[in-house]
Amino acid sequence: MKCFNCNREIGDSERCPYCGVTVEKIEDNIDLSRFAPQARNDVYCSPKPQTSPKRKKKKPIFAAIIVVVIIVAAVFGTYAYSQIKNDINGTEKGAATKYTLVISKEDYEYEVGQKLYNNGIVINDTVWTSWMDKHYPDFTYINGEYNMTSDMSYEDIVQKLKNPDISHKSVKVCIPEGKNCMEIAKILEENSICKAADFLNVCKSTNGFDYDFLSTVPDNDLIAYKLEGFLFPATYDFAMNSDAHDIAAKMLETFDYHITDDMKNFCTSHNMTMYQLITLASVVQKEALGKDSAKNIASVFMNRLDKGAKLQSDVTYYYAAALRDKYGFSQDVYDSYYTYRCAGLPVGPITNSGDDILAATVDYPKTEYLYFFSDLKGDFHFAKTYDEFVALQQKYPWKE
Repeated sequence: MKCFNCNREIGDSERCPYCGVTVEKIEDNIDLSRFAPQARNDVYCSPKPQTSPKRKKKKPIFAAIIVVVIIVAAVFGTYAYSQIKNDINGTEKGAATKYTLVISKEDYEYEVGQKLYNNGIVINDTVWTSWMDKHYPDFTYINGEYNMTSDMSYEDIVQKLKNPDISHKSVKVCIPEGKNCMEIAKILEENSICKAADFLNVCKSTNGFDYDFLSTVPDNDLIAYKLEGFLFPATYDFAMNSDAHDIAAKMLETFDYHITDDMKNFCTSHNMTMYQLITLASVVQKEALGKDSAKNIASVFMNRLDKGAKLQSDVTYYYAAALRDKYGFSQDVYDSYYTYRCAGLPVGPITNSGDDILAATVDYPKTEYLYFFSDLKGDFHFAKTYDEFVALQQKYPWKE
């Protein structure tokens, strides 16, 4: 007989040797139409029952993945811990990175950590901050410059932060009214703000400063210090070891803030520039012993200017002499400041005036005074004529 499935002769075998199906006898009452057309004679082949393939167990795969993840995490964690430990102890290998940390008044713990991390001194700013919070919770950062290297331990960094290589500690510096730029330079150097020579060098030019009032400074080589008169007297918070240009800029900014409408109106009504007003006020500042006498002194100088007479102010001599004898300026510069030799105002301011003198100058009274002096008691006397002036000097002793 033939196999019902593959239609091959299989004899009397109960299993097809070719396809492996089981051979069954066909009962007479079986409807052969339900079988495939390959069915022959009195037998048919029943296909081998098909069973669903067993699913592979995934649990071992998941377990393996978890094990790998744990191993990787352990290796990474060990490496990270080792790196952090080396960073804290300063034992990391390789060439050390050098960096100068600058801490300003705007910098606190977070900003310092960011700077150390961004420049390779610590490997993680969060670790550094956490370490500081634990070991130095009340640490105070000092403004300054610090020379750092990446092989420093955290403890080394802390000790360095206690003693800056260059301090920028904030210092209160009082610049009194009536101080000239040479005197201001000395005050700044004495307080370790900047070098006196650096400050004076900055004062020689208006370059690098953008203020409208500086545009009134003449382009005149006889002017010793072109910022003189605009260095506003006040109490400042300056950082030690600052750039001299920054210090001058702060003082100019303060002057700009103190310019009043009265000062502007005075310049307009008297056909004067801001520089000429500041020059006039500087002479009044040095002559007056206080704001009470300043107005009448300003009146004397304005009357002399209107008449085209020399100011003949003794205080201009001392400034001119200092420029020539102490700071190496020429005789021509001396002559341009000394008002017994030059006509009208000196070539530039001889000091830096405060609000009181500036206000007194622009609000001077209308008088006919052309002369004045102060006696030995410090009282001022004013005269309209020279004869009256001499008579007053005889009446009120003015020198010993």
